[in-house]
Amino acid sequence: MGRSNNDILLIDDDPCHAKAFEEALIASGDIPSNFEWVRTLSSGLERLAQRGVWAIFLNLFLPDSQGVETIDRVSAVSFAASIVVLGGVDDEGICKEAMLHGAQDYLLEGHIDSYLFAGAIRNIVEREIARQELFIEKERAQVTLNSIGDAVLSTDILGNVVYLNVVAEHMTGWSMKEAVGRPLSEVFQIIDGTTHKPSPNPMELAIQLDKAVGLAANCILVRRDGHESAIEDSAAPIHDRNGQVTGAVIVFHDVSMARAVVLEMSHLAQHDALTDLPNRLMLKDRLAQAISLARRNRHLLAVLFLDLDGFKNINDSLGHSIGDKLLQSISTRLLACVRKSDTVSRQGGDEFIVLLPEVTHAADAAISAAKIINDLKNAYSIGEHRLHVTVSIGISTYPDHGENAETLIKNADTAMYHAKQSGHDNYQFFKQDMSLRAVERQSLEGQLRYALEREELLLQYQPKVNLKTGAIVGVEALIRWKHPMRGLLPPGRFLTIAEDTGMIVGIGQWVLREACRQTREWLDAGLPAVPVAVNISSLEFRSEQFIEHVQAALKDTCLDPRYLELELTETVLMQNAESTTRALGQLKSIGVRLAVDDFGTGYSSLSYLTRFPIDSLKLDQSFVHNIIAKSNDAIVISAIISMAKSLKQNVIAEGVETVEQLAFLQAHGAEEGQGYYFCRPVAAHQFMNLLGTLSQQLFGNNGVIPFHHGAGLHRQ
Repeated sequence: MGRSNNDILLIDDDPCHAKAFEEALIASGDIPSNFEWVRTLSSGLERLAQRGVWAIFLNLFLPDSQGVETIDRVSAVSFAASIVVLGGVDDEGICKEAMLHGAQDYLLEGHIDSYLFAGAIRNIVEREIARQELFIEKERAQVTLNSIGDAVLSTDILGNVVYLNVVAEHMTGWSMKEAVGRPLSEVFQIIDGTTHKPSPNPMELAIQLDKAVGLAANCILVRRDGHESAIEDSAAPIHDRNGQVTGAVIVFHDVSMARAVVLEMSHLAQHDALTDLPNRLMLKDRLAQAISLARRNRHLLAVLFLDLDGFKNINDSLGHSIGDKLLQSISTRLLACVRKSDTVSRQGGDEFIVLLPEVTHAADAAISAAKIINDLKNAYSIGEHRLHVTVSIGISTYPDHGENAETLIKNADTAMYHAKQSGHDNYQFFKQDMSLRAVERQSLEGQLRYALEREELLLQYQPKVNLKTGAIVGVEALIRWKHPMRGLLPPGRFLTIAEDTGMIVGIGQWVLREACRQTREWLDAGLPAVPVAVNISSLEFRSEQFIEHVQAALKDTCLDPRYLELELTETVLMQNAESTTRALGQLKSIGVRLAVDDFGTGYSSLSYLTRFPIDSLKLDQSFVHNIIAKSNDAIVISAIISMAKSLKQNVIAEGVETVEQLAFLQAHGAEEGQGYYFCRPVAAHQFMNLLGTLSQQLFGNNGVIPFHHGAGLHRQ
């Protein structure tokens, strides 16, 4: 049997049992080295105190002990031996109770003979073999789990810890002895790396879903002593032999080092190695973002191209080591000259670019340039040297000097060379100086003040088209300035001036009233009823009388509120979300429709968006223009459409110009479209003609709008 101790002890006062037991041993051919028989419990306990035995056959009813107490007293002195209890014919209940107290089997009077004794001995042997095999398997699993590099932790169905391997003990700070029986949340504390709020328990999810699940992204494990480490991996349910979930196991490993390496590599890819300033790659990305934001919010941005005067002489005469230290000192001064929101980038050599993502006037860029020139000309102490350099700066502004990153940088570079040609140590604007720009702006501002009373402002109308039926379902009113000298000016030429001077409030009131009046005129003429959309500026929306002006415009023109739609940008809505909620609620109570203009370009909160009583989301045209060329923009549009549908909001795509863009929008479920593909903004009388003809001209039999030069359509 492979045992070091083959002793069997029979504690029984019945000689017949002793004889049958000895016969069983002889018949089995495996006679123990020492078979002993004692008649009383006290004798048995005395024997067990001398030396351990392999197995004990114990009668529960002895002269000096009766019942379950008998096995309790034996178990107290013999922990390792297998125990089989003997009882009378009517004692099966007590024998079964003895099984709960540590007995492995029982035999009843009337069935006790050499055959049953032999079977009981064989059962003990088989159980020992199985127990030994299980022990070996468990040890093998334990060694394996402690040898792998991953941490392993398991729980029962209630979420209490039942096991940790050595790695898990180290990473959690809990020993297995301390952790077993404790709730998982106490031993395995995980938080979101960004918000530092508790992360969902993956093991609860694995049990709930009955499948393997991954840890949340950017997951952080908080060790018992407070140390944090980034972890990755997954959790899975544990099943019994019947397929029922009995718990869960999670396997995880420390990825702090890997994440740090990724972050470092990302930083190196986007920063200059010498100065740690953003490099060309990062500047291009930030400039593109700044241009998008400036376009959406209608503000200026400036690009300053810097080139050091005389640096080459210092670098050539004193060596690259001194030159490098000088560049580092200059970088530090440049950062001190600008705002945290600005970007200072090294382009290479002695060239730098400063991005001012938001300036009120071009003159603000000149002020920044003058400050940089003044600060950089002060002496630098590099080792034993006191060095002096000056800087030449070229300035370009969006949108006047370019509408993309490449053009703005190129024009700023050109202006920088003009600055060098003008004697170094100065700044130059691209092609224009500040006085000319100031005169032009002042001239426009003065003339704009009289534009209303001179009736120089007018509205043009651009239809909104149902992308399924081709019907005109709405129209947007767009302001133009019929300047007596400059001709028809688009809003980009004068609305910024109007906003800066506060004239936008009066102009906005006129636009609102005129749009309502014109819509009423179309309705009175028997034309199909379509709502008119009017853009509302921040100053208008925040003015105390705005609600009253809306009500007055509707009342004075006798226009049903449902035919008026007010468009506000995300930026306007989020400036004061709480007051915005109240104002929008008042507008909805009037009955007007509300739309978010240029959606996807601002910084709106989804939680507020669900609270605002919004009817429509207008996809910004920058996304629509790029849906074919840029997969990311296509993904964004698809996500916005899905989100809007879930919020029961209409989606209107702005800037639709090609059949490919249209096909994409139709395929992804956008309800309405607006743009040059359908029609350019037109005068009121031209739009009247469109109302009756556009739906027949735009859509072909296959549901895709074909190319047309039909009456009222302006594709060029």
